[in-house]
Amino acid sequence: MLLYQQFVTMAKKHSKKMAIIDRTTEKNITYSTALIASLILTSKFKKYNKGFTGIMVPTSAGCALATLGVLMSGRTPVMINYSTGAESNALYAQKKCGFKTIITSKALLEKINCPVIDGMVMLEDIMKEVTVFEKIKALLKSKLPAKQILKLIHGGTIDETAVVLFTSGSEKDPKAVELSHKNISSNIENFGNYININSSDILLANLVFFHVFGLTVNLWVPFYYGMTMVTYANPLDFQTICKIAREEKPTVMVGTPSFFWGYLHKSEPGDFKTLRIMVSGADKCPDALRDGFMKKHGVTLLEGYGATETSPVISVNSHEYNRPGSTGRVIPNLQVRIENFETGEECKKGDVGKILVKGDSVMKGYYGDPQLTAEAVVDGWYNTGDMGYLDEDNYLWHSGRFKRFVKIGGEMVSLVKVENTLEKFLPTGVSCCVVDVSDELRGSSIIATVSIEVNKNDILKKMGKELPNIALPRDFIVIRDLPMMSTGKIDFRTVSRIVQELMN
Repeated sequence: MLLYQQFVTMAKKHSKKMAIIDRTTEKNITYSTALIASLILTSKFKKYNKGFTGIMVPTSAGCALATLGVLMSGRTPVMINYSTGAESNALYAQKKCGFKTIITSKALLEKINCPVIDGMVMLEDIMKEVTVFEKIKALLKSKLPAKQILKLIHGGTIDETAVVLFTSGSEKDPKAVELSHKNISSNIENFGNYININSSDILLANLVFFHVFGLTVNLWVPFYYGMTMVTYANPLDFQTICKIAREEKPTVMVGTPSFFWGYLHKSEPGDFKTLRIMVSGADKCPDALRDGFMKKHGVTLLEGYGATETSPVISVNSHEYNRPGSTGRVIPNLQVRIENFETGEECKKGDVGKILVKGDSVMKGYYGDPQLTAEAVVDGWYNTGDMGYLDEDNYLWHSGRFKRFVKIGGEMVSLVKVENTLEKFLPTGVSCCVVDVSDELRGSSIIATVSIEVNKNDILKKMGKELPNIALPRDFIVIRDLPMMSTGKIDFRTVSRIVQELMN
């Protein structure tokens, strides 16, 4: 079943249930109302060009319903990053995917100081133009049985593209990832069933929908299972998120370590106590963060791993199978192969190699880049570009990006491992990022960046007990505000550039 067909089915089944509690606009929308609104938007969007339609709207009921409307009208949503460089991102998306129309919001453009570019259509204007006749027509349609409603909207197949998402671009220019309905729905079912998500859950949705973590888990998971989603547009508004958690009593929440640190520091004991499933992803989850949530809220913070190209979840810890430090076991109906980066042979348990993934969650490809797609997916196996290993009990351990390994003295050194070791000896809350620089005289060497001044000699002495000399940072550089991606990840590309400039 296509994603929006599943929504229609759930909307008919849970018509009186709250679908969206929008804490940005303070609007509560039942499944019945959400169905009516999506049908209205479906008719509105049919007047725009077929093919791709851009969506640049913050995490909200508006964005969720616009995404439904675009799909139900037979168009394909292209989610655009508005957090940094909104104008250039919008133009890049239009050029890359060859479309014009972008559904956006006046309020957003004013807030981020983004000019109106050709093709932008304001969601506020669309809703103002809705006539009484259109509302009555949508209302009558919504009263029909689910099977009849589905005949009135776009059909299609599960292999059709459900969304185009852009990779973060932390290492190179963003790639346009095509995910099908089959990709996302299979990931939702396999992930959701594994960690036991159900229709009675309330999900706190505060991640951006233009990244796969937010789109799949925050937007489609609630609609797929008939849950209630509580939306809030700014994941960095730590205090408000804590207030929302305290008031709305969510049972499911996902996020990144940097966001969870903010919630931990700004929360009062028990704010997150209703959460039965809390998953950290997109970056390494520190032990101190897990301990903090358990001590302050009595909640187990689980860790997972995924990629845009895998829709996204690859592995996740559950309450039944939880090995802190690992990224959990591979979710059902997905295969992972650990491959030696030099020989291409499958690694033994415990040996670090390239992480390859195969299954229905693996993307259709990179739009407009058949060569890049062919390089990334060979015989159905997607090369994540990450390094890791499977232990004897089949827990997956992430060792970092392949590009975050550096060869020093003939040995491959994981910069992530160096970071993890460094974090143990830094004061709580201090951010760090380890990068490599190279010059003709010294070759490659490791540089640690930290957000405050630290006792370099003392830290190196402690790190030296756990790491070989070649893996110890040559120098420490203070960057007060380490650059971050909108996902909450540290922007390694920018940090590397800053360090290279400072070293020259």
